Parts: sequence; structure tokens; C-alpha cells
Amino acid sequence: MARPRTISDEQILNAVAAVIDRKGPEFTVADVAAEAGVSVGAVAKRFGSKSGLLQALTKAGTEEVKSRMRAAGTVREALLTWFDRLADPATATNNLAQLGVDLIDPELRALLARHYAVLEAELEVLCAAEDLPPNAARVLAALVYGIAMDWSIRPRGELLARMEEDIDLVLKGMR
Repeated sequence: MARPRTISDEQILNAVAAVIDRKGPEFTVADVAAEAGVSVGAVAKRFGSKSGLLQALTKAGTEEVKSRMRAAGTVREALLTWFDRLADPATATNNLAQLGVDLIDPELRALLARHYAVLEAELEVLCAAEDLPPNAARVLAALVYGIAMDWSIRPRGELLARMEEDIDLVLKGMR
């Protein structure tokens, strides 16, 4: 008889995110297991490998942000959900470094492409509801990605304050 699970996949994926926040792409499955308080074998049995963990994290992240965007209800508020957990420059840098590594892996790159497509599709619905011009979603998505990258390299002030200011400026011009 199999032993019951004492920790959920969601808890393990939260541990992956926390370890990436601290260590970036240098994290190991052992780091995740330690963070989650389980054995390396338990993590490996469920996710197979570091790549498996990252794939699961990306899929879960897509669904989480999509849900948060829908709950936000406006273009401005939806955009602010994308990077709201990266308020610390070191965390942002570590996540950006992990993104760079993810882009090398064809499976992770495909999942990231899907992630970006899903978020942009959600944004298109909100843009249409606010009667913004065609391609507004694409432009606003690029703006937010660029802000996050620039801020992770050259942090000045708070990330969300910078995003609010720049999003408001661009939305004003679009309207």
C-alpha cells in the first residue's frame, strides 16, 4: 500500500519558486526538497527532474496569472499582476536569470511561449472591453516585460510604482 502524500504538488511548486527567488538557476532538486521539507526522492518521484519541476511551475504560473488577471478586471490592474511578486531587485534578477536558462530548453521555451500567448489573449479581451486600439495588448505586454527586465538590471524605486507610472502614461496615449 502506497504511503499517503504529506505535501501537495502546489506546496512543492511554491518551494521551487522560493528557491528560484533566492538562488536563480543554480538551484537543485535537493534545494527544493529542503525548502519543502521532503526528501529528494519524493520530489523526483513526482516531477522527475529539475526540468520537470520548471515545466510544472510554468504551467501552474500560467493558470495562476490568468486567474488573477480575470479577477483584476481592468487592463491596468491585470498588467500589475504579472510581476507583483518581484518587488525585490535580487528576486527579480534571479528570476530573470532563470528565464534566460529556460529559453535554452526547447520544452520550457515552448511552455513560455504558451504562457505569454495566454496572458496576451486575456489582455486582448480586457483591451477590447476598454475600447483600446488594435494591438494594444501586444504593446502593453512588451512594455511590462521591458520594465521588469530594465528594473531587474537597474532597480530604481519600486517595481510596481514604476509599472503603474509607465502603464498609465501609455494607456493615456492610447485613449
